[in-house]
Amino acid sequence: MTLRKQWCVCAAALLLPAALAGCVSDSDIMPKAAGSTYAPTSDLRYGAVSDGAYTVAAVPVGDLKTRYMRQLVDDPTGQPAGTVVVDPKNRFLYLVQEGGKALRYGVGVGKEGMAWWGTANVAMKREWPRWTPTKDMISREPGKYSKWARGMEGGTQNPLGARALYLFKDGKDTLYRIHGTNEPWSIGQAMSSGCIRMMNQDVMDLYRRVPPGAKVVVLPATGVETAAFAG
Repeated sequence: MTLRKQWCVCAAALLLPAALAGCVSDSDIMPKAAGSTYAPTSDLRYGAVSDGAYTVAAVPVGDLKTRYMRQLVDDPTGQPAGTVVVDPKNRFLYLVQEGGKALRYGVGVGKEGMAWWGTANVAMKREWPRWTPTKDMISREPGKYSKWARGMEGGTQNPLGARALYLFKDGKDTLYRIHGTNEPWSIGQAMSSGCIRMMNQDVMDLYRRVPPGAKVVVLPATGVETAAFAG
């Protein structure tokens, strides 16, 4: 199947709302201890950031994978400038630029069977968003999630991280989010309840570049090998 045909396939969305709304991994509620033995990275893209009442911690060197660092690349998507393209198979998110280029970010994705794909739009954007587990999550693991049934305020320990983009399709909430994480080591892995997670520094960068209403294309996580995206 050609890449052009693959983009067409994405027009048919597969929704798994109950699984997606929580957007967390099993370990998100118990993030790694702040006293990591790794030294903070010296890369300015991933240093500590003061953001209002909060400080985003620098990404530890041991958690920073060169492949998933933010960088400008040749655009493999063929989408118009301003489009966000998520490639779960290769763990990348692209923001298409003018002139045949794209900003590429590393991402963490949903576990097998818990992924949404299709075409949507950014309906809302939130800084330090509030997080609420789904009823299914609470029923499955009440000891872990019931205390957050009314939601967790935004902050450095919140599973949604520093920013969140909320995706809607045809005016309806897909319950799919692009958001930050307090687990930077999870970037490049498939472990969340379906949403796309980014390092906080990266989601803050994306947040300021992407306006409400922007088009988002999410490719299927399985199927045809997306070799052109694997660079």
